[in-house]
Amino acid sequence: MREIHVDEIISAVEKLCIDANIILPDDVKREINKYYETESSPLGKEVLKDIIKNYQIAEEKNIPICQDTGFAVFFVKLGQDLRIVGGNLTDAINEGVRRGYKNGYLRKSIVNDPLIHRKNTGDNTPAIVHYEIVPGDKLQITFAPKGGGSENMSALRMLKPADGVEGVKKFVLETVDKAGSNPCPPIIIGVGIGGTIEVATLIAKKALLRPIGQHHPQPEIADLEKELLNEVNKLGIGPQGFGGTTTALAVHIETFPAHIASLPVAINIQCHVARHKEIEL
Repeated sequence: MREIHVDEIISAVEKLCIDANIILPDDVKREINKYYETESSPLGKEVLKDIIKNYQIAEEKNIPICQDTGFAVFFVKLGQDLRIVGGNLTDAINEGVRRGYKNGYLRKSIVNDPLIHRKNTGDNTPAIVHYEIVPGDKLQITFAPKGGGSENMSALRMLKPADGVEGVKKFVLETVDKAGSNPCPPIIIGVGIGGTIEVATLIAKKALLRPIGQHHPQPEIADLEKELLNEVNKLGIGPQGFGGTTTALAVHIETFPAHIASLPVAINIQCHVARHKEIEL
């Protein structure tokens, strides 16, 4: 059985935290540049130009793309033939976050008590870690820092099966329209359909990790993604809410089998700073 020491994981997570907050993925850069060329609003076009300049400066000067460096969210695929030695995997991830946010001079945004005292933990821990056991002896870690502004605009609705596709469309458009400028558009919209209340929200967030331009493998769902993107961009919210034809860069839908009596739909909104980075150990 292959072994990995927790020290290697800590170092990898530290680097992921820093790099993900500084370097925007290429697919996101490509879409922002594409929509800059097609944006019809002069003010919207100017905002997109500033967004492009912002991510360029972040890379050149090695500083965060956004001041909100997010809740540390991880998706971990753990090979069943891999053994973690020297400590606990979750503890190692949290230590990596602790070091990454300190050494990368990233803002710490997490409070220990969500309701009463709301005291900052001072190191951006604890992280949120979603585990999946997979075949093999590899450890794949995906880090996706999630800002508060976009997360606050996310939503869940337990639709009736009879609501069908039209009900999903209506819910997505209502949610984005209500969000307005708050999630810092242009946004990426993750939609989770099916499962249970917690599965729908989880797959909506996982949908945000899919490369822009890669549609759902089921043709009908892929068509729905394209239709929703077109309809969202007709809302006129535009870049940073100043109006225009670029409200969203992509709509990504993920599905899961559902109960005969249920149609849960979750929407997870991501701002244009769609940060995520992955490593395999």
